[in-house]
Amino acid sequence: MVGAVPGEPEPACLQWPAGIHYAPREGTLSRAATPAAPDPGTEQHHEGRSRVVVEGVTPQVGLGRYAVKRTVGEEVVVEADVFTDGHDEISCDVRWRTAGTDRREPNHGPWHDVAMETLGNDRWQAPFTVTELGFYEYAIIAWVDRFKTWVHDLEKRVAADQDVGIDLLIGAELIDEAVAGADGPDADRLQEYADRLRGDAPMWERAQAALHEELTILMRRHGPKRFATTYPYLLPVWVDRERARHSAWYEMFPRSASPDPDRHGTLQDVIDRLPYVEALGFDVLYLPPIHPIGETARKGRDNYPVADVGDVGSPWAIGSHDGGHKSVHPELGTVEDVAKLAQACRDRGLEIALDVAFQCSPDHPYVREHPEWFLHRPDGTIQYAENPPKKYQDIYPFDFETEDWQALWEELKSIFTFWVDQGVRVFRVDNPHTKPFPFWEWCIAEIRRDHPDVIFLSEAFTRPKVMAQLAKLGFTQSYTYFAWRNDAWSLQQYFTELTRTDLVEYFRPNAWPNTPDILTEYLQYNGRPAFVQRLILAATLAANYGIYGPAFELQEHVAVRPGSEEYLHSEKYEVRHWPLDAEGSLRDLIARVNRIRRDHPALHADRRLHFHTIDNPAMLVYSKSTPDLSDVILCVVNTDPHNTQSGWTHLDLHDLGLDDGEPFQAHDLLTGARYPWQGSANFVQLSPDVPGHVFRMLPQHRTERDFPTYR
Repeated sequence: MVGAVPGEPEPACLQWPAGIHYAPREGTLSRAATPAAPDPGTEQHHEGRSRVVVEGVTPQVGLGRYAVKRTVGEEVVVEADVFTDGHDEISCDVRWRTAGTDRREPNHGPWHDVAMETLGNDRWQAPFTVTELGFYEYAIIAWVDRFKTWVHDLEKRVAADQDVGIDLLIGAELIDEAVAGADGPDADRLQEYADRLRGDAPMWERAQAALHEELTILMRRHGPKRFATTYPYLLPVWVDRERARHSAWYEMFPRSASPDPDRHGTLQDVIDRLPYVEALGFDVLYLPPIHPIGETARKGRDNYPVADVGDVGSPWAIGSHDGGHKSVHPELGTVEDVAKLAQACRDRGLEIALDVAFQCSPDHPYVREHPEWFLHRPDGTIQYAENPPKKYQDIYPFDFETEDWQALWEELKSIFTFWVDQGVRVFRVDNPHTKPFPFWEWCIAEIRRDHPDVIFLSEAFTRPKVMAQLAKLGFTQSYTYFAWRNDAWSLQQYFTELTRTDLVEYFRPNAWPNTPDILTEYLQYNGRPAFVQRLILAATLAANYGIYGPAFELQEHVAVRPGSEEYLHSEKYEVRHWPLDAEGSLRDLIARVNRIRRDHPALHADRRLHFHTIDNPAMLVYSKSTPDLSDVILCVVNTDPHNTQSGWTHLDLHDLGLDDGEPFQAHDLLTGARYPWQGSANFVQLSPDVPGHVFRMLPQHRTERDFPTYR
């Protein structure tokens, strides 16, 4: 710990912890480690007269090695264990500032101090609000507060009717020290108090002045912080725009967007489909790769090893004689059409998200121009992608251990910047866990330095620690295991982990019930109720969610073979024509659910997800609310897709902002029905056909105007 006094230079130990960052220097990439925090035993780190201990600081990730995440307008609520020896009173501040968009060359704003309040048992807390994109950083400064200690003792002496004449003179000297550090009206008022404490008025009057609230406030503001302890790490906060925290994604294949079943879809067809996507209530339109598709080793329908004449291949086999990652498949359109689509989305309050897959078909220009970027086998051929026993002869992965790795990194980064220049600000990144962590840390930091509004979704269905590491390195949102968490107990355990552990500080879950790669067994065999249930769960458990459509709203559920999660007639390998107006489509329900999400800020974040108890293990009860409890949503879901289930709830009324014994109304936003409830125990019954309630909870004294009605 080290001493720090406001207005003095920043202590040498108050710096970024050790970590690896990659920064371009003189045209190359250089590995540069930020300085480590000094050894706690060194004289620089510990001033012997700094008696306060600061530890257990939250939020933080790895002592500041990685940034915690917030969005514009959110609070950072800082807590710490702060204590000292003996019986002296202490004070502590959260000290924060803006730090630009580059941790290596931060653009520091001025320091701001926020007084921390005690929570009891030596735990302290204070919030600050982030209002700009980019980095913030904060630390904690704490000190033995001589004036507060003096006031505490003076109160006891006055209460005991003791002579406090000498004590008042000691207090006046403490105020003198504060006068030296103040100016203007505050300095004048402090001087008046010092004079009164030394004056000729009766002792009780002078004591009353010493205990005045105004003096306490002035001394908290200007009193010296002698031998202060400063937490030895600057803790970073990365601030995204709101869509990073709350978004609804709709995935579609542009080549299947044509209204003519005999014609390949185009980006113009996607523009024509925007009213449909907008009506569904989504705000991010995600397109799988739109680049030229290779012909060599092209896969046939349903991933057949050999393509027939006319087979269109997989969009993830990127690159042909028509170009690579910075080109558009000719049958889809042009680069200019992407910019046109991005603008058309913005005009409707939507955003386009592009898939970035760092891999190549054998026909990609990179293979010809930079063969050194790929791994060569002993026979001289390039190693194609494999996940034994699966073989992907149509895809060449990059060799990130190539001698020419710097040039490879720069080129891959330029793919992002190319599409950013076309108006794209959201990217879904394919399989980032198969590329090196240092690359992602560098690449994301580079993009954000100039474009802090860019959002990166990590499509990594892999081991938990790998998924978490990608989020730490900078990915804005992350795919989850939601698709395979189907029973009430598993869902509660998983989302408790996501929202009640350290993951909540940096891992933003994005829940998808299906993707072009994932048709779960649950959706294959449990009919329409399974799709309805999974929609309600994904859209209300997670502030970010998405569906792969139109397969989802049309309840596509047939697998290519038993035991597989691949679709029969997979859109990954062929053009599909979807009957969007088909009877039985979930489009109206999806639109209603998304409207509820949009209209209710309780569903715009994950931090206040709270699970309640019900006496039926097939049912799940949970709530979300705004911090001020002005909007409270309670969801009850039947996770059994075949049977009607019922049970008695045991609600945490305090978390819902309700008083025990007070009647309240549960307004089902899905159906419009209203239920008069009272107390924590209330009966619910849900059939497979209507497997969920999404209740707006309001006390009885609130008026009907507080209830939005959805018809």
